[in-house]
Amino acid sequence: MKLNHLAASDTNSEEIHLRLKGYRRRLASEYAKPIAERIDVEVLHEKANTAEKELARTVAGYTEVIRQVKWQEVQSALKPNDAAIEFVHFKVNFPKTTDNTVYAALLLLPGAEQPRFIPLFEEKQLDSLLLRNSDRNELYVKQLYSLANRGVIVVDKPRKTLYNILWQPLEKELIGVNTIYYAPSGLLHRLNLAAIPINPDSVLSDRYQLVELGSTRQLVIPNQVKSSTNDALLFGGIRYEADTTVIRSSNTRPDSSSIVSRGALNFSYADSTLRSGQWNYLPFTEKEVNSVEKMLQKGGVNTQTYAAYNATEEAFKSIGASGNPSPRILHIATHGFFFPDPQTSEGIKTLPTLNEPVFKISEHPMIRSGLILAGANHAWKTGTPLKPGMEDGILTAYEISQMNLSNTELVVLSACETGLGDIQGNEGVYGLQRAFKIAGAKYLIMSLWQVPDKQTSLLMTTFYKKWLEANMTIPEAFRAAQKELRDAGLDPYQWAGFVLVE
Repeated sequence: MKLNHLAASDTNSEEIHLRLKGYRRRLASEYAKPIAERIDVEVLHEKANTAEKELARTVAGYTEVIRQVKWQEVQSALKPNDAAIEFVHFKVNFPKTTDNTVYAALLLLPGAEQPRFIPLFEEKQLDSLLLRNSDRNELYVKQLYSLANRGVIVVDKPRKTLYNILWQPLEKELIGVNTIYYAPSGLLHRLNLAAIPINPDSVLSDRYQLVELGSTRQLVIPNQVKSSTNDALLFGGIRYEADTTVIRSSNTRPDSSSIVSRGALNFSYADSTLRSGQWNYLPFTEKEVNSVEKMLQKGGVNTQTYAAYNATEEAFKSIGASGNPSPRILHIATHGFFFPDPQTSEGIKTLPTLNEPVFKISEHPMIRSGLILAGANHAWKTGTPLKPGMEDGILTAYEISQMNLSNTELVVLSACETGLGDIQGNEGVYGLQRAFKIAGAKYLIMSLWQVPDKQTSLLMTTFYKKWLEANMTIPEAFRAAQKELRDAGLDPYQWAGFVLVE
C-alpha cells in the first residue's frame, strides 16, 4: 500500500508504476481462467516482482517504509497506561512434531525489559467454541459471547468460554492498563474482542479501550491518510437480479489503465453466505444509505449514492481512477462472500484439478472473497457476465486491492461476513480486510457474521450521528454506537457483529 501511494505521487516512477499495474491486471485475468487455460502466469509473476523491486529502488522514501521495526520502537510509542499485544499461532514441533496449533500473546508494556510471552490455548479449544461448520446464527453468537457456553465440550476438560481461554491468562498482566493495541492472528480474526463478557454486567470494552490493528508495527509507521476532499460515495439498495437493458448501458468496462479487470469467472459452483443460488434484495440497505446520506449532508459532506441498477462494478472501479482522489468516506451496504482454503474433510489441503471451478478453488485467497454489486445474479448462476467485455457485478478482493483509496479515511462494509477470509496458515486473513488496507484506506468497519438487516441500519446511523454531530473520533463514535445498542437491550448477535480495524 505504501509503495502504491508513494509511486502514484512520484512522476519519475510513473512508467514503472503503470507497468506493474498492467502485469497485475493480466495476472488477475489469468487467475480467472481454468488452470489448463492459463498462459504465462509464472512469467507474469516474475515480471511483476522485477517491476516491484525496480519501483522500490526508484521511489524516494520506500526504504524507510519497509524497514524492520524493532519492539523497542513499538514500546516507545506507548503511553504510560497503554499496552500492545501481538497474537501469534504456530504448530508445536518440539520435542516432537505434532498437529497441535497453539495460540499465544506477545505482550509489551511501557518500561518492560522485553515483551512477555504468554501461552493461551490450543486451537482445538477455540475451534470447539467457534463451531466453524455451523451457521453463525443468533443462538451461536449468544453461546459464543456468554459466560457459560452451553453444549460446548472439550474432551477431558471442563467447559471453557472465550474469556477463560483468551483473556483470563492476560488479565493479571494488564493491571492499570486503559488502552490496548492488538493485532489478531488466525481464528482470532473471527472474534470481536470488545464483546467478550468479563462478568454478567460488563464486557471487555467497558474495561479497556481496544484498538485492533493489522500489525503493532502500525504504532511506529502509521497509515496517515490526509483527505483532500470532504465527500462520500454510498452503495446500497442494490438490485442483484437487474434489468438487462439498464445494466448493459451502465456497466460497460471503460478503456482505462487505472481500472483492474478480472474477466469472466465461473461462479456457478459457488456457495454464497446465504446458502442459496442467488442474492436477494436487502430492503433496509436502501433506508440505511438514504439515512446516512442525509446525516452526511447535514454534516457538510458532499455525497453521491449509487443504488438499484446503478450500483455497478464499473461505477465502483472508477473510484480513485484516472488521477482523481478517492472519497473521504466509502459506505457499501451489500452482500459479501468468501470461500475458505480448499480442503478435504480431514482438513488436508487439496491440489486443484484442471476441471474444477477456478473461483472456489483458487489458490489466491483474495480471489475467493468479495462484494456483490448490481446484476451479479446472472454471473453467480451462469459464470459469465451479461455480455462479453463487461463487468459481471462480482467484485473480488484482489480487484479492490489494485485500486487507489489513499485519500479514503473510512470504509464501511455493511455486508454479510465481510471481515472474514482465508484464516488458514501463518499469513492470517486476506479477503476484504487486507484488500482495502492495501488500497490505502485508513479505517475499516466490517462484519463478522450476518448481522440482521434492521439492526445493521440502526448501528450505522447511530455511528455516523456520533461521529459527525457529536464530533467524536471514528473509534470513539464506533464504540459509543455499539454501547448504545447494547444499553438498549440488544443481544450480541445484533450489535457485536461489526469490528473497527485501523
